[in-house]
Amino acid sequence: MIRVMLLIVQGLVAVTSVAGGLVMAVGSWPGVDRSAFPPELQLPEEYLSGSPFSTYLVPGLLLAVVVGGLHGLAFVLHLRRGTFASLAAAAAGYSILVWIFVQMALIPFSALQAVYFGTGLAEVGLLLLLLGVAARVPAGTAPGSLGPLGPVGGREPAVGSPHDRQKHSA
Repeated sequence: MIRVMLLIVQGLVAVTSVAGGLVMAVGSWPGVDRSAFPPELQLPEEYLSGSPFSTYLVPGLLLAVVVGGLHGLAFVLHLRRGTFASLAAAAAGYSILVWIFVQMALIPFSALQAVYFGTGLAEVGLLLLLLGVAARVPAGTAPGSLGPLGPVGGREPAVGSPHDRQKHSA
């Protein structure tokens, strides 16, 4: 189920990133009549004022190729259960998080940024669950658990950890 959820998220982000990036890039080409685009797709030029870009061409290509491409690659590798599927999924998840961080630093906040930031967090979280790094059981309920910050699944705390010091100071 987790794999399917991760595939859905990767597929949606791949499609929307490529589509959004292409709209940004095509709308920046000389000779393209931007008024032909629906008003929702016309990005204000003032958003670029604090950025190193004079048009949306480079940001659009970065969104389509880097973010969309990484998500597409991760989707295909996960679908085929490829060797580097987890690495691609991690790169894709972090790429959308970095994209949104940079975007929020340069342009005004929009609800879509929050949605995609949450999507990136979900991607990374689903990958951690898929890899078994994060536990699906609530903290404190697994055998050997020490609570929300302690080890889960019977692993002992590291020497010198707060749990270890408590044990020896009593």
